[in-house]
Amino acid sequence: MIAAQFNQSSRPFLMSFISQISEDLKNAMRAKDTVALNVIRNLKSALKYAAIEKLGADGELGDTDALAVVRKEIKKLQDSVDGAEKAGRPEAVEAAKAEIAVLEKYLPAAMSTEELGKLVDTVIAELGATSKKDMGGVMKALQERVAGRADSKSISTEVAKRLA
Repeated sequence: MIAAQFNQSSRPFLMSFISQISEDLKNAMRAKDTVALNVIRNLKSALKYAAIEKLGADGELGDTDALAVVRKEIKKLQDSVDGAEKAGRPEAVEAAKAEIAVLEKYLPAAMSTEELGKLVDTVIAELGATSKKDMGGVMKALQERVAGRADSKSISTEVAKRLA
């Protein structure tokens, strides 16, 4: 598989996220990697649909919005894995996990729990948050600073621990 070509860290800084996906689609076609090809085609379709929904027919999503679409697609596949496991369909579980692996290559490196904890402490101190009532403001500030390196659930968990 051409997984190394999907690795985001190898992306040139000047290439946009959308153009990188187009390039990866071509590479998957050349390599005859059917899993990657299907996943990237579906991702491209989801990105175009999201762009039309948000910006109109001629719009193109920015990198942040595109990453949100990738996360949404991964979430759908994780739900498929859960359903297939409950149904006792190991072949469907493996197929969905392979698709998730392709999509995860587009996500930035995940933030460690320690890093996230420090950032949560910093934001809480900056905002002067003291109770769960302040959680919304803290979450909003954290979402901007985390920039896709942690999911909302883990951020929420860390904030809730500290504002209990």
